[in-house]
Parts: sequence; C-alpha cells; structure tokens
Amino acid sequence: MSTGPSANWIEVFPGVRRRRLLATDALYQMTVSLAAGSEIPRHQHPQEQVSYVVSGRLRMQIGDTLCEAGPGEAVAIPGDCPHAVWTLEEAVVVDTFVPPRADYLAADGD
Repeated sequence: MSTGPSANWIEVFPGVRRRRLLATDALYQMTVSLAAGSEIPRHQHPQEQVSYVVSGRLRMQIGDTLCEAGPGEAVAIPGDCPHAVWTLEEAVVVDTFVPPRADYLAADGD
C-alpha cells in the first residue's frame, strides 16, 4: 500500500493542523503547521516518531527531558514515550511515524 498527499488539512489542536504527505505499509509521514504560541499537550502513542523542523522553533518535552529544536534539526521520540510541544515561533514540521498511524489514516478522509 502507498498513499500520497492528502488534499485535506486537519486541525489537531487550536493553531495546529496536519496534512498527510505519504503513507505506506511501513510508515506515515505528515507536514504539521503550528501557529506561534500553540501547543500539543502531553500524550503518547505506540509508534516511534521523528520530527524534522523545516522552519520556526519548538520547545519539546520528551519523557522527562526538555529540549528546543529549530530549522534543520530532528528529534526522535521513542514509542510509548510521553511528549509535548510548545511553539516558540510559527513553525512547519515534518513528522514520520513507524509503524503507520492507522488513526490518522482513518481521519484523513480521502
């Protein structure tokens, strides 16, 4: 299975929206647009996640560790690890999940 970009932007949290770039049997990749001051509350999921910051600046909590990431930097988040994000500057991020997020595929609507 391989599914290309979604036509739909989906609001995940206020000021945070996502759009699928690619989904295969092995991974799910999306672009995320984050408004300055937006946040993604602490959560976890079984998939391993890699977040690549295209533009902007984020503060992230991964487990008990706080870090910041800016353009050209990537952060790995282990599966089942609690994490949260605070947007310091308007940002664009590419997130990749392994294995794919079935919940996101179902919500994509196309």
